[in-house]
Amino acid sequence: MSDRKAVFFDRDGTLMEEEDHCDCPTRVRAIKGVKEGLKQLKDAGWAAVIITNQSGIGRGYFTMDDFEAVNQELYRQIGGGIDGAYCCPDLPTNPTPRRKPGIGMIEEAVRDHGIDTRKSWFVGDKPIDIQCGQNAGCRTILVRTGYGAKGEASASPDFVVDDAAAAIQIILSHS
Repeated sequence: MSDRKAVFFDRDGTLMEEEDHCDCPTRVRAIKGVKEGLKQLKDAGWAAVIITNQSGIGRGYFTMDDFEAVNQELYRQIGGGIDGAYCCPDLPTNPTPRRKPGIGMIEEAVRDHGIDTRKSWFVGDKPIDIQCGQNAGCRTILVRTGYGAKGEASASPDFVVDDAAAAIQIILSHS
């Protein structure tokens, strides 16, 4: 295992505005402050990795190619800075170790990028994101964008902030 530190981000509702089963790049709207925050994170030597459940693929609403096209538009809007994106298309009714709150996608990222989860954070807008980060041994931040304000009471993150930009500032101040 490496000493590399990372921030694992949920995608929808965390880095981009929540769009129910977003299948089209024209629907992508990066959340304000993400571009600038990611640049600061990268300048400080952090890896940035997306960990996202995408049951719309498993339901047949869109394809993996559509998912990748949405990612590419998000990367364009936020100026890149993402080291990897991991997607689980499995349905919530048929959970697998890869589907959050399972840590399979994080384990893949750890292998691919030499990440130490004990030095890493998970930022997301749902309790399932917080559970995933905690299951992997990360510190966690719930953002109030997306579904975050609704799930705040049922999550037990290390921090709760308004958005990903504020989460990045917390991470940088604790490193």
